[in-house]
Amino acid sequence: MTQQITVDAVVRAEELARAAADRLGVRMRELSTVPEQNRAADLLCRVWRADSPDQLINAGMLRALEHSGNYVVGAYRGDDLIGAAVGFFGAGHLHSHIAGVDPAKQSGGVGFALKQHQRAWTLARGIGEICWTFDPLVRRNAYVNLHKLGATAAEYLPDFYGEMNDGINTGEATDRVYVRWELLSPAASAAARGEVREVDLAALRAAGAAELLSRTSTDAPTLPPTRPPTDARVLLVAVPADIERLRVEHRDVAKLWRAAVRDAICGALETGYRITGMSREGWYVLEEKS
Repeated sequence: MTQQITVDAVVRAEELARAAADRLGVRMRELSTVPEQNRAADLLCRVWRADSPDQLINAGMLRALEHSGNYVVGAYRGDDLIGAAVGFFGAGHLHSHIAGVDPAKQSGGVGFALKQHQRAWTLARGIGEICWTFDPLVRRNAYVNLHKLGATAAEYLPDFYGEMNDGINTGEATDRVYVRWELLSPAASAAARGEVREVDLAALRAAGAAELLSRTSTDAPTLPPTRPPTDARVLLVAVPADIERLRVEHRDVAKLWRAAVRDAICGALETGYRITGMSREGWYVLEEKS
């Protein structure tokens, strides 16, 4: 989508990004020195529970990306680095490759503030779109991406990265949802102002939405997922309440979720539906493209 990026749009994005950071008492800074880049690589390593930054992105790669004009930014509270985000330029967009917040700080909105800084930074360079991938089983990330940021789910990518050994993803298929964030879209602009429209599950169900996949009281998927009913315009697909806990305590159940969500969503996409949202309660919403 071609967007007209005006000076006023950039200034407004910068104001909103600064306000989001100020509310949390954090400041964003481009990481231009080797010590800063080393600290960022170590922080991301902790977030992903990896044994080494080499399993994710190391300081040498951060150095090269930053020096060539890409996005390498840290979030600081005082002198403490509490978050980092890295992106590089693709064909007409910025690809946000990795972002993470100190595990002790994740509930404070630092990730949202980082993304708003990334939005303003990208617009200031004349680019109107940021893309990235996320694990469809991580309910929190899906909700933030599709609602708190106003991004759009473009593709479901089964086992996108192949086998990984970074701690979080070890032994798991690396399915991902690919999102496009059109930075001046009505949804993204409203989200930057903090105006988020929640998914009303009760209203959707009352209007005839069909559940393809749900979860039990023990946070397991109902199996097998059904195929889309021909008369339902809206479909609902559940994800686990806490996939991180399941991966530690019940890894077999976590693997069941991977296959179940893949089958449900890919089956719906193949028959003409698209992902349009994620409820706070952990349900993907899919609607007929027509």
